[in-house]
Amino acid sequence: MRFNDSVFGVVLIVFAILEIAYAQTFPRLFGQDYGPDLFPVLIGVGLIVFGGILVVRGVAQRATVPMVTVGDWAQDRNNVLNVVVLVACIVFYILASEWLGFVPISILILTILLLRLGSGPVLSVSVALITTMLIHSLFAKVLLVPLPWGLLQPIAW
Repeated sequence: MRFNDSVFGVVLIVFAILEIAYAQTFPRLFGQDYGPDLFPVLIGVGLIVFGGILVVRGVAQRATVPMVTVGDWAQDRNNVLNVVVLVACIVFYILASEWLGFVPISILILTILLLRLGSGPVLSVSVALITTMLIHSLFAKVLLVPLPWGLLQPIAW
């Protein structure tokens, strides 16, 4: 799928405006003309400038480049279903991770995705288990970023 530059330009400008608005909520430092919002605001201004350049470039190319071009992959129902399953898995993780926990959801999602992409059941479950344990160990022990335990809270290690 290909988008005209003006589409990305508008998205970039909207994101920059939201980012600048959020940065204005940062607390002020007493006795200083600038505060913790300065750097995010400067980045936001840069994003608005470059988003504007993309919009102008996209409008100039409008005659030769359509706003959205769907690739050949979208003609295959399997590919479209793969994208839908992936997005559904991400939404499911966002909604259920606090309650179920990272480990069970990760094993479930990885198994579903591996099966969907053609791996066998035993290999899918094995890879999902090993990958989940590696990711959890990396985040918990090395990066010191806690992942939600959910149902496994009583046996958290």
